[in-house]
Amino acid sequence: MHPFRQGVESRDLEAMLATFSPDIVVHSPVLFKPFEGIETVRAVFEILVEVFEDLHYTDEMTDANGTTALVFEARVGDRSLQGIDLLRHNADGRVNDFTVFVRPQSGLLALGDAVGARLGDLRPT
Repeated sequence: MHPFRQGVESRDLEAMLATFSPDIVVHSPVLFKPFEGIETVRAVFEILVEVFEDLHYTDEMTDANGTTALVFEARVGDRSLQGIDLLRHNADGRVNDFTVFVRPQSGLLALGDAVGARLGDLRPT
């Protein structure tokens, strides 16, 4: 089991962040520009831990290059959603590129509304 998944499933923010490289780049499903750097990503994940409810992983796949796809289900408010966390690793084995995919559109919109209301100055320009 991927250590990021373990951190998420135990709701341990520090364990999640420990899997990331200092120059982590997170590609959001609701914003065009990514979040960059561990401090910005920390603040974003603090929000995500509050927003996602009942998040659990249903599948985990890793390819020969070490790229990991974690398939999840969750709720945001009254909307159910499904998604994939795509984790790419650097030479040290730490996650340096993280992309989130979410469906259906109603779940994505609920996520965008809930996160956007809390982002404030964290929003990439």
